[in-house]
Amino acid sequence: MGRQIHFVVDPQGWCCMGLIIFVWLYNTIFIPKVILFPHYEEGHISVVAILCYYFCSLFCIASLLRASVADPGKLPENPKIPITEREYWELCNKCNMMRPKRSHHCSRCGHCVRRMDHHCPWINNCVGEDNHWLFLQLCFYTQILSSYTLLLDFCHYYYFLPLKKESWDVFVFRHELALLRISAFMGLIILGGISGLFYTQLMGIFTDTTSIEKMSNCCEDASRPRKPWQQTFSEVFGTRWKILWFIPFRQRQPLRVPYHFANHV
Repeated sequence: MGRQIHFVVDPQGWCCMGLIIFVWLYNTIFIPKVILFPHYEEGHISVVAILCYYFCSLFCIASLLRASVADPGKLPENPKIPITEREYWELCNKCNMMRPKRSHHCSRCGHCVRRMDHHCPWINNCVGEDNHWLFLQLCFYTQILSSYTLLLDFCHYYYFLPLKKESWDVFVFRHELALLRISAFMGLIILGGISGLFYTQLMGIFTDTTSIEKMSNCCEDASRPRKPWQQTFSEVFGTRWKILWFIPFRQRQPLRVPYHFANHV
């Protein structure tokens, strides 16, 4: 479950995702070349700063790529419904297929997704039961990488000692100010947008409510059994080991919870 490659044919999604990859490439290439490596060579920073930057960059792009190609929880055409769970399934009025409760039909993808949260053009994929954890990791590591980039941009001009061995014949040093201003602008825009999205996602997990359910007002607090936050997060990430919540290089295994409890609306 969640291991199949899911590819959405959507030009708008390709453009949005391409823009995100461009921003990631821009900062991953120019920030080390303009700031990290020159200051490391002159002894202003340690190698730990460089490794941390590449570590955040790797986890950010890994969660982005995996979230974009992971199966969000697409329902098969002829799902096998256990007899004991039939009362918790319903008929979709758009594709006329049976689906578990809390599933929703994505008009852009053209199929139903289990516990769908929303369709995100920035990953060109739905955010559903099987890739929600990757989307959360993407938001988390994007915030870390953007904050780190903005910190380096600031320290380069106001904290680090001036560089002594600048090569002004190299393109990146001749246009250093413009490159770093572009980096800071992109960092502020992305950090502001992702922070609001990440907060909304966290609140949705704490309350065990998807974005679609919030917009449709179909979930009332009185009708939903209360769960501890550890339980809701464990269900999203597929493990109770909290350290694994931060690692995108693994396979998610859904927790076995009572069906009526997990899908009650």
